[in-house]
Amino acid sequence: MRNIFKSKKICRILILVIVIYTIIYFVNQQKKLDKYESEQAYYKTQINELKSEQEELKKEQGNMESPEYIEEQARDKMDMYYPNERVYIAQ
Repeated sequence: MRNIFKSKKICRILILVIVIYTIIYFVNQQKKLDKYESEQAYYKTQINELKSEQEELKKEQGNMESPEYIEEQARDKMDMYYPNERVYIAQ
């Protein structure tokens, strides 16, 4: 066994293989890290968008009980009007 390691060529080849393996390992780890960072940025933007949408929905929820909102929804979505009101549809 000592004869194998005494040979300078075999030692150099072994060291070279270990160095190459280590470099490949670290490059792969860096690729994974970059992928996770990009996913993190994507999810952060998604969270911010959903938070702003949530705020808008909370504002809308607060307006749902107002008479103006109820009237608007009745007119737009249910085609309801006051009994003596005339509705003209322009085509």
